[in-house]
Amino acid sequence: MTLTYEDFPPGRLGTFGPRHVTREEILAFAAEFDPQPMHLDEEAARNSMLQGLAGSGWHLCSIMMRMMCDGFIVKAASLGSPGVSELRWLAPLRPGDDLMLDVDVIEARVSKSRPTTGIVTFRCVIRNAADQMLCEMVSPIIIGRRARDDEAG
Repeated sequence: MTLTYEDFPPGRLGTFGPRHVTREEILAFAAEFDPQPMHLDEEAARNSMLQGLAGSGWHLCSIMMRMMCDGFIVKAASLGSPGVSELRWLAPLRPGDDLMLDVDVIEARVSKSRPTTGIVTFRCVIRNAADQMLCEMVSPIIIGRRARDDEAG
C-alpha cells in the first residue's frame, strides 16, 4: 500500500534504525566527497576542533536520507522536495556509532497550487547510541493525496 498525504498527520511518525557506521565507510565517503583532514587523517582529526576522526556532516545527511527512504519515503507517493528548510550538525559522527532516526511531522497542508498534492514538513533528528543528537533537519516533502470520490473518473 502506498502512503499518501493523508497518512502523515502532525505528530511522531516513527523511529528508524539502527544503522551502524564504520571507520572504513567514514574514510571512503570523505575520500570521495569531503576530503578534509579531520575526516581522513587520525592525527589531523585529533588536532582539530572535532578532537578525533569524525564523519563528514554530508555523510551523516546521506545516512539520514537512506534511513528516511528505508523507513517511509519509498513507501509514500513522494513527488520530491522543494529543499531543506533547516539543517544543523550538533555533534560529530564517530566510527562505530549506531544511529537512530526520530521523525516527526510538524506540518501537513494541502497545496494551494496543486490540490492533488500535500506538503508534509518533517523534522528528523539522528542520534547515536548514547542518545546524543548529531544532526537535525527540517524539510518539506510533496506527497500525493488520495483521490476523493468526487474526483474519481
